[in-house]
Amino acid sequence: MLFSKFQNSNINSENKPMVDLEVEDGLAIVTIDRPHARNAIAPETMDQLEKVLDAAAGARALVIRGAGDKAFVSGGDLKELAKLRTHEEAADMARRMRAICDRIAEFPAPVVAALNGHALGGGAEVAVAADIRIAASDIRIGFNQSSLAIMPAWGGAERLAALVGRGRGLMLAGAGTILRAEEAERIGLVDRVLPREAFDEGWRALGRSLANGSSASIKRVMNGATPAEAVDAFARLWVADAHWEAAEKVMNRGR
Repeated sequence: MLFSKFQNSNINSENKPMVDLEVEDGLAIVTIDRPHARNAIAPETMDQLEKVLDAAAGARALVIRGAGDKAFVSGGDLKELAKLRTHEEAADMARRMRAICDRIAEFPAPVVAALNGHALGGGAEVAVAADIRIAASDIRIGFNQSSLAIMPAWGGAERLAALVGRGRGLMLAGAGTILRAEEAERIGLVDRVLPREAFDEGWRALGRSLANGSSASIKRVMNGATPAEAVDAFARLWVADAHWEAAEKVMNRGR
């Protein structure tokens, strides 16, 4: 089993990376690890996310998760972001984190947000940047920025509307509604809910199943390829060694 661990050179005051990357058999696992801040996003977290996404290039699937079982990402780190007092500073921060979420959304291979804990505010924005959201049954998710008299700034409002519809998205984000996992699954905000005891194995199994030779091509086609591009993507997979090795196994069954 191929396994590597990215050593992030940026470290926090506890001499520990805030964002960790593991790569195992083509599956890249990004873990935001700031337990003292419930995995909230600070400017240094953004630095490390950018480096980790660079290092994950070439992975066949990507999982983003938070450390522990309390928070996926609890939003922006208010203690850190409270230093931003001007319009220009606020806009610069929003543009930067929006660009990071865009990189997650545009990652060439499938991206899974493994909601190990609550995804609130900016955390929900990170979650909807992924292609797939899998959640533990006891988590909550919500675009509750309105409780701070602000709005989603990292592309989450647009992605929320695309997932659940403009009217429902406006109700949820406008009122700052926080949903239980099963409610989020019912409206299409979350794709799968698992019992807490089965969650870790569940997201890992999903990630491994997506880290194959065809999922990235399927994602590319679903993102708007032309018919000619879709046919070409299929043909490229058809002539690849991986296809014929798999086909040979199927054809030889029962012999």
